[in-house]
Amino acid sequence: QVAQSVAKIPNRVERQNIAGCTEIFAGLRFTKDLIRQFLREDIMQESVIYQDILQKGEFKLFYRQLNRRFGEVDTSIIERIRALSTEQLEALGEAFLDFTSVDDLVTWLEQLQ
Repeated sequence: QVAQSVAKIPNRVERQNIAGCTEIFAGLRFTKDLIRQFLREDIMQESVIYQDILQKGEFKLFYRQLNRRFGEVDTSIIERIRALSTEQLEALGEAFLDFTSVDDLVTWLEQLQ
């Protein structure tokens, strides 16, 4: 019933956000397989809630890799990275493989502006 009600919401963004929230709350009580039977995964992935969770995970992974490779990095650089979108963090993760110093990271960030 919930999935059917969510599907009837005419505003696409609102529908996606409510679907994402519904999946998150359902995950507290039901198995992933049961939830997937009723709610479409693609709707949840477009939710701003889902995107926020994904972005935080991407940031944490990159932050650990950055610290392991170059040690502590200036907090102003970290804040610039934290502000990146999920897509930008993914691109940074790929570019990071070619970095030889923190200066390469700063140059990459400056190219975004």
